Amino acid sequence: MWRITAISTAFMLSSFSTLAATSLEFTQQDWQAVCDNTRTCRLAGYQAEGSSEQPVSILLVRRAGVDTSVEGKVKFGGAKESSSKALMQLGNRHRISLFIDNKDLGEIKPLSSGDADLTAAQVNALVTALAKSSKIELVLRNTRWQLSDKGATAAMMQVDAVQGRVGTPSALIGSEDATRSNTSVLSAAAAPSLNLVLPSSQTTNQSTKFVMRASNLAALLKPTLKDSSDCPNIADSSSWQVARLSSTKLLVQHNCWSAVYNSGAGAWVINDRKPYNPQLVTTNATEYKSGKISAVQKGRSLGDCLSKTDWIWNGKRFVKSHESTTGLCRMVSVGGAWQLPTYVSDVKIIRQ
Repeated sequence: MWRITAISTAFMLSSFSTLAATSLEFTQQDWQAVCDNTRTCRLAGYQAEGSSEQPVSILLVRRAGVDTSVEGKVKFGGAKESSSKALMQLGNRHRISLFIDNKDLGEIKPLSSGDADLTAAQVNALVTALAKSSKIELVLRNTRWQLSDKGATAAMMQVDAVQGRVGTPSALIGSEDATRSNTSVLSAAAAPSLNLVLPSSQTTNQSTKFVMRASNLAALLKPTLKDSSDCPNIADSSSWQVARLSSTKLLVQHNCWSAVYNSGAGAWVINDRKPYNPQLVTTNATEYKSGKISAVQKGRSLGDCLSKTDWIWNGKRFVKSHESTTGLCRMVSVGGAWQLPTYVSDVKIIRQ
């Protein structure tokens, strides 16, 4: 499910400005770098792969721009309901500390959400430690969660590249060898401004009804598919769902595919009379509500990692408004450890 990218150091040094124009998903060993379209980047690290007895994840967030700092959070767990919150409650009664190379760097402060914030000093020490081989542990009495450092350097280099920090004092990697000024660091890009036009009750309740045989509807929509495998169930006997979007536009949905732990529906916009002019939105939809289509898929049956895409109705068509994953499948939390967006937008709700 996840996209894995490998980019050499030499390429990044010469081409960071090109990379900065796009979002990023990069995974190497136990670390990820994920940057969205505003150039906000998130680094997520986990326990070593195959070690699930003491699951833990740390999230480092850095926004684009010259004077931005790195923020850090930690989450403990196992893929069981409320396991992280239970550990945080235990941390309210007993000290949870960050250790790097057996040095106590102080207590972390639990939050009711199940996460814990790292202090600025802890984050700075962690970034320094991740740039080399280090032993990183979270300690609660006799329990130790060990964070892997494998892949962290490569992930941080990717973030430096996307944000235009390579060779500058603000770089996560190699800042002591800076040859460029921080003035060359890229600024944040603005998130696209989108309108979500809510179908009005007058529109959705209007008396004009759409009537078409299921076989004819399947035949109408089938040519919009790039490959028949995208929606193998388009002509089966399951029901079609029709929702009115405006006085002339309809959303039609039909089950497209089912797998062991995921399924997806097709979603099309059509005119309510000829010419129907069908437009495919997705064949992976899992929910439609009030002008918004969502596609949420599990990375595996445990549900400890997800991907999500949203599309919103702007009055003429559906446009993508959000895309993210929740990180690697490492048993940290049901529903995934973090929100790691690659695409964000500023959505304004418009009522008709």
